[in-house]
Amino acid sequence: MDLLDCLDTTWSGAVVFIDDNSKKSLDRPYGRVNRKQLKSKMMGKCICNGVKFHQAKVIKVIHEETKSFLICNDGVTVQATVVLDATGFSRSLIQYDKPYNPGYQVAYGILAEVEEHPFDVDKMLFMDWRDTHLNSNQQLKEKNSKIPTFLYAMPFSANRIFLEETSLVARPGLLIDDIKERMVLRLKHLGIKVTSIEEDERCVIPMGGPLPVLPQRVVGIGGTAGMVHPSTGYMVARTLAAAPIVAKAIIKYLGSEQGFSGNELSAGVWKDLWPIERRRQREFFCFGMDVLLKLDLQGTRRFFSAFFDLEPRYWHGFLSSRLFLPELITFGLSLFSHASNVSRVEIMAKGTVPLVNMISNLIQDGDKD
Repeated sequence: MDLLDCLDTTWSGAVVFIDDNSKKSLDRPYGRVNRKQLKSKMMGKCICNGVKFHQAKVIKVIHEETKSFLICNDGVTVQATVVLDATGFSRSLIQYDKPYNPGYQVAYGILAEVEEHPFDVDKMLFMDWRDTHLNSNQQLKEKNSKIPTFLYAMPFSANRIFLEETSLVARPGLLIDDIKERMVLRLKHLGIKVTSIEEDERCVIPMGGPLPVLPQRVVGIGGTAGMVHPSTGYMVARTLAAAPIVAKAIIKYLGSEQGFSGNELSAGVWKDLWPIERRRQREFFCFGMDVLLKLDLQGTRRFFSAFFDLEPRYWHGFLSSRLFLPELITFGLSLFSHASNVSRVEIMAKGTVPLVNMISNLIQDGDKD
């Protein structure tokens, strides 16, 4: 699906504030997806292709050799050849065989009318790690120095803007009320007076953790299939790109001469959804998340200062999940070479155990494939 049709605003580039004295300009366009348009377009395509809907909650799935039966809370039983679980982080039908231990990205945001704001309407504010707004509250400043949050902003006009305070990743996740308190002080410091709020947003996104059992009878997609980027929290574009892969795999295995069904059919779809190169990529992203989890505010600033000094193809590819393991290794070496001496020592000290774990997981996964 082409997301360009569902963009309601675009920006020619973005900016990152590392601290009060360091600002990065990102020469890459950004856009905001209109959720209502996206949902309407997806529903329209479903209707045009004869998709039938049944509004109920699945409480149980019974699998037989070639068929599955979904038992709904309204008493209806639905027969299926393949069952897809897109229930996000509730993981209603998908099974895991390892402890679920993700990091959490937590954010609070508002789409608001304001008297004014200090941001360039042609640029998106990608990250603002400044903390001078907390000088009046030493307790909050100390908390932020240990588990930092940043401001993310999309200015639509001089008076309309989306503002979001975000904890990139923490374990356990920060409380929404803590993040809101930091945001209130930041907006006051920036001289932003909110006159009305169109909508607010509360996000708690599990990141990383183990993949579900591969393969298994139920096929997952999106959050329930572990498709959130473990280092960034991104998922929408990745999931939309994976949807046709899943659809084509189902068609391929259903229509094969062997006549796949049941466990064989699901195993084939899972293999196409999570090929070895994607699993290795995710393992590297989990390594990145484990390093980020250990960084305080100063370490985070040093990390992103080096990150956005890389050749654009590296940070573009990392954020968009377009780099695979050989390129990711080059990315990691380049990041290390661009880092300050303090940051290098920090990465070695805090990244050694995650690196060993990553290598171990890669070897084990390679033996299974």
